[in-house]
Amino acid sequence: MKEREKLLYEAKAKVLKALAHPTRLWMAEQLADGERCVCEFVDQVDADFSTISKHLSVLKQAGIVADEKRGKQVYYHLKVPCVLKFMSCVEAVIETQIKAQSTLLK
Repeated sequence: MKEREKLLYEAKAKVLKALAHPTRLWMAEQLADGERCVCEFVDQVDADFSTISKHLSVLKQAGIVADEKRGKQVYYHLKVPCVLKFMSCVEAVIETQIKAQSTLLK
């Protein structure tokens, strides 16, 4: 593998790793409907403000979200909304696994 190709795969893995946590994946999916402030996530997730901020920081470092400070609030939005398009493929993999396991039980 060439160095440039290796760097590209590392960058792809960084995005996937950022989305690999259930809370971060949920947050990204919520942002598909529009921007949210940190306080909205704190109200909806059973986690404290610092934990939510850390999750958003991971998503931001991976290039998935961007933030904008307005007064005392920080609002987040998806930088590239198409990042979630692959979720239908992931769900298809899950359905295939369920069908295969179901077949084994028969």
